[in-house]
Amino acid sequence: MNRHLLVLGIRGIPAQHGGFETFAEKLAIYLKERGWRITVYCQEGGSGAITETEWRGIRRVHIPVSREGALGTVIFDFKAVRHALSEKGLFLTLGYNTAIFNLLQRAKGQTNIINMDGIEWRREKWGPIAKTWFWINERLGCWIGNHLVADHPKIKDHLATRVSADKITMIPYGGDEVKSASVDVLAGFGLEPKNFSIIIARPEPENSFFEMVDAFSSSVRNHKLVVLGNFTPNTNEYHKKVMDAASNEVIFPGAIYDSNVVQALRYFSRFYLHGHRVGGTNPSLVEALGAGCAIIAHDNPFNRWVVGEGAAYFSDKQSLSRLLDESLADEQKIVDMKEAGAARFVECFKWEKVLSAYEQLFIEWRPS
Repeated sequence: MNRHLLVLGIRGIPAQHGGFETFAEKLAIYLKERGWRITVYCQEGGSGAITETEWRGIRRVHIPVSREGALGTVIFDFKAVRHALSEKGLFLTLGYNTAIFNLLQRAKGQTNIINMDGIEWRREKWGPIAKTWFWINERLGCWIGNHLVADHPKIKDHLATRVSADKITMIPYGGDEVKSASVDVLAGFGLEPKNFSIIIARPEPENSFFEMVDAFSSSVRNHKLVVLGNFTPNTNEYHKKVMDAASNEVIFPGAIYDSNVVQALRYFSRFYLHGHRVGGTNPSLVEALGAGCAIIAHDNPFNRWVVGEGAAYFSDKQSLSRLLDESLADEQKIVDMKEAGAARFVECFKWEKVLSAYEQLFIEWRPS
């Protein structure tokens, strides 16, 4: 039985960049332990020949790209697909942003499952050219992929307007269950357990950063708000707008990539604030559920399906300000929210359940 999975569409493993890389690392390790051969394509800076290494028994194909940014990613994806044409096995492409290149695999007769991620062309940060590119590639990905994965029921509904629903399997993102963390981490930020709330996301308009910071800062809270993210107010007007709206109770430590630190900040927070308005099953929201957070989230179908009745929801600055006024001191409400969120996490988002669902899909689609 052919159990060789090749993973395209990410920068590589071990994870250093985001949700898809974390998922790919978890999936690769899980499948390797269950007897699969795994190949992961990895983007490297610079120039030169393609090389291979092994990490935890997983084959990594390193493709050097001299360009940086979005263009570098496009070049990497093309080179990875071109290399993959000589490989045999089942392919998993994470994201559809360069699905046009996967047409080469379809023409070659390779079997490719595409995780269609979120509705990228709706994101506010992109200009008209980028939105058009993503829209075209979403359409192409739906047609080119032998099968599609949606990470949220609403994403599946959206894709079903492009192709038959029978071509789509819904499997959400996963997360680790966190039952303890180091309280010593808090001292470096001048924080005390449960006397701060937290936001963790890319600081972009569609993630409601301004609304959340402005609402929190509209009153004296006797409480801290920790805002994790890479802010560059000298070059980004939106970042400056967010930071200018902040009271002296808001802390901007920057982007933090140490998972133990981020885990502790989630675990000891009073509330996790989640402002994403576009997307499917957001990794950071799932990780907040896994850490047992009480969650206040933007009110939209994506977030409501993930957290369910366990969260409090806001639609704008005014409604969030009222929620904070009512909820920061309501200990029983916080306990109820945490319990409901923890139950929802166990029901849907534990890695074992998510990765097992992927393996079953791969077994169905593996080449003979």
